[in-house]
Amino acid sequence: MMDRDSRVYEIVAVITDRPCVANERARAESVPTQVVEFTPGDRDQWNRDFRDAVAAYTPDVVVSAGLMRIVSEDFLAGFDVVLNTHPALLPAFKGAHAVCDALDYGVAVTGSTVHKMDAGMDTGPIVAQWPVLIKEDDDEDSLHERIKIVERQLIVKVLEEGLWRNGQ
Repeated sequence: MMDRDSRVYEIVAVITDRPCVANERARAESVPTQVVEFTPGDRDQWNRDFRDAVAAYTPDVVVSAGLMRIVSEDFLAGFDVVLNTHPALLPAFKGAHAVCDALDYGVAVTGSTVHKMDAGMDTGPIVAQWPVLIKEDDDEDSLHERIKIVERQLIVKVLEEGLWRNGQ
């Protein structure tokens, strides 16, 4: 992990919709964590609760990585910049099944995208992309694991270099 003093960004909190490894890693680095569990039935209330939990830390940039939920316009309106990581080269293969869709379509290359979130599903302005070659023996799990490695590297690059500021 990078020395905090040399970082051009600081992780102020990790807020998730379920307990996961991200919470454990954050706690190990003394980063505050919170779980705002999603319960079916009142999506609007969950969006408000999730927004309020994130807003309590007054982030300059919100990063959604692995959330797999569509957040409301009300959530998005609470922040200047919300970035999302997506396991495909948008605008191709939007949605929750991007890795499987890329394999089914038979493309030779897929990858990872970081984009600014808007009210659509995976439609916001693209900030950065990195390709991942699809191997002949790839299945959904093996390909997704390789994409996640690139995805993690890409979001760090976007944050370190301030690529999200590029007026997109």
